[in-house]
Amino acid sequence: MNSCGRLARVFDRSSGLDLLFCRVKPRTTCCQCPQTTPPLARGQSTAANHTPGSDTDDKPRLRAIDLARKIRGEKSKTRETAPPMSAQQRRVMELKRFSVQLQNVHPNVLAKHLHRSVLYQDKDVVIVNKPYGVPVADDSDVTSITSVLPVLSKMMDGMKMKSDSQLIPCLGLEKDSTGTLLLARRDEVVEHVLALNRNNKVERKYWVITVGVPVPSEGLIDIPIIEREVTGPQPHYKMALSPLYRLNNEGDGVTKVRSHRQAHPAVTKYRVLDSSSGCSLVELQPFTGVKHQLRVHMAFALGCPILGDHKYSHWSKLAPQKLPERVLGKLGIEQSKVRHLPLHLHARQLTLPGSSQADVNVSCPLPKYFTQTLGRLHITLPDEKQT
Repeated sequence: MNSCGRLARVFDRSSGLDLLFCRVKPRTTCCQCPQTTPPLARGQSTAANHTPGSDTDDKPRLRAIDLARKIRGEKSKTRETAPPMSAQQRRVMELKRFSVQLQNVHPNVLAKHLHRSVLYQDKDVVIVNKPYGVPVADDSDVTSITSVLPVLSKMMDGMKMKSDSQLIPCLGLEKDSTGTLLLARRDEVVEHVLALNRNNKVERKYWVITVGVPVPSEGLIDIPIIEREVTGPQPHYKMALSPLYRLNNEGDGVTKVRSHRQAHPAVTKYRVLDSSSGCSLVELQPFTGVKHQLRVHMAFALGCPILGDHKYSHWSKLAPQKLPERVLGKLGIEQSKVRHLPLHLHARQLTLPGSSQADVNVSCPLPKYFTQTLGRLHITLPDEKQT
């Protein structure tokens, strides 16, 4: 047989035949070799390639389960070879987990969490422990508590198919605050609670951790609050103080100024429970319900902003809270990672006057990140002081 120089003759012992192979590269055509079969498409193979005992180098394909095991093995090797995280890196990961734990979750997941967090319930009201970072009202970014209340109501009613029960928020909480959240079962209960609140018959107490120690250790802050625009490279709006008195020109007294029409009366009672490491655990009792009242009074009236309050720790800019080196060391975090600190504002206690029965008095346990911060700062809880 004539050869073009591109053919190789191989003797196959199994069949006793001489076989001719073209030595050109794959996907090329030998000009003098007859094409007896069309080229194979991807994924196709001839029966000879899979004949048992053949001398081909083709490897069997991995099954899906084998591929999954291989990927898991490679990931575990990567984790083993990865350098260990430092204490500060672990601390940041921990804070991130606290701040985004229940954000962007399925509504049913949030409803189940709230169901497990019920602190009190009767025929009129339900009090739940609000988690951090979840807004009460509808929010386009994350799942809100209001949006899952129909599911929560059904859970509390035994998942009955025909249930007319409902839950309505009465006294709201900020997105980044935690603690007692009051829900009413009927519209008339909402109106009754709001009327009680307007007459200062609903008692709410908050616990906050502040950067700094308020002086004096207890008192009453009675300074109106107004919303103002902050100009500069990052224009934004903040709530600010609108005092009725200011220092006179001589600096030896105060003079009364005309109150601003858009300012809201704001009154907050405060009491330092304990202090250490340049920080304090403070109990706050608001007598009015102005937006961001507690944060503004602590930051601008007492000069002791709440830990994790990145909005009201500065007036003229939007930036993470600036913490003293001593506090950073106690918290185990660098200043560049302070933005991950959650707001330490907790609705600790809620008291409602009872009509036909005793008063409703509910205390809410502190969130885990709050108690960990207290431990790092060596601040003692009031109950632990008495023991």
